[in-house]
Amino acid sequence: MLRSKPKSLSELIRTADSPLRNLAEEARRRSDLGDYLRRSLPPEVSRGLVHCNFQPDNTLILLASSPEWAARLRFEAERVRELCRKNGTPVEHVKVRVAAV
Repeated sequence: MLRSKPKSLSELIRTADSPLRNLAEEARRRSDLGDYLRRSLPPEVSRGLVHCNFQPDNTLILLASSPEWAARLRFEAERVRELCRKNGTPVEHVKVRVAAV
């Protein structure tokens, strides 16, 4: 029989080697980068950016709200790479996808 009481979610996230903590940090990293890109890109482009995601090979995936916004974001791929470099996020490639509704 277990003698220890269950840990709270905040305790699990604070543990240094916790997979839950790593997941939370990665989610925050993606959210922060998405916010940074929305602030840094021109408004006529940033409105279509829904979310960003990373692949292990340093490819940044931008999720656009529609095919039209995806096309606009594709034209900004080089600017996005430069903004990521300035932000300290190494990005080799930028791919744009339309977000599933």
